[in-house]
Amino acid sequence: MTSTALVTGASGGIGMELARIHAEKGGDLVLVARSQDKLEKLKEELENSYGVSVIVHVEDLSQPDAAQKIFEATEAQGLVIDTLINNAGFGGHGRFHERELAKEQAMIQVNITTLTNLTHLYLQGMVARRQGRILNVSSTASFLPGPLQAVYFATKAYVTSFTQAVAEEVRPHNVTLTALCPGAVLTGFIEAADLEGLAVWKTAKSARSVAECGYSEMEKGTLVAFNQGSLKFALNWLVPAMPRKSLLKLVRSGMEKKH
Repeated sequence: MTSTALVTGASGGIGMELARIHAEKGGDLVLVARSQDKLEKLKEELENSYGVSVIVHVEDLSQPDAAQKIFEATEAQGLVIDTLINNAGFGGHGRFHERELAKEQAMIQVNITTLTNLTHLYLQGMVARRQGRILNVSSTASFLPGPLQAVYFATKAYVTSFTQAVAEEVRPHNVTLTALCPGAVLTGFIEAADLEGLAVWKTAKSARSVAECGYSEMEKGTLVAFNQGSLKFALNWLVPAMPRKSLLKLVRSGMEKKH
């Protein structure tokens, strides 16, 4: 039976690589993003290279009705989505009180609300069929407060917590949820979030390597997946032992641009 995956934010970065991996394994796809040209190009690549069926759905996930529109479209097409990959997300740099509130609200809508809505809509069918996997792309930022990226870090904390809680609820139904928590990744996210110049990018990993980790751990049903063992150790053991104010200063230092 061919697995059909819906991937948000599939026009680049980790989302594009996750779509490629699924296609390489012979799975059909629904690709979701705002850029029709990029999605159509990826559709052509995957269909020609792997003989899979790819459907493009152009949607702005910052709109409140985005998840419902996507769900209704796949239902109307008779598609059974048994793999949901909530990859879409974005960040932004600067002091919270100085940033545009509309940008922060859009970030919450994409990173939290649309992710939650899509999970709710597709999870019901998975539970009824007793089969399904959900991969929510979170971040190592979810384990920390984030001065100069306050809302972004907080949205990812929600994603990691939400994913684990729902995973436990549906565990008896043979459905798994995985939170992928990568460190720095070389994608268009850096420029889009105005994050050039941060020291953290010196150790950034490729989008393909992160996607391979996430997809593999999703298949295993891992609750929280890290692409770097050193980060897993630091976040699980070292960070919780640090004094709170020292941790905040350390994170802020890492988020300050070096000129």
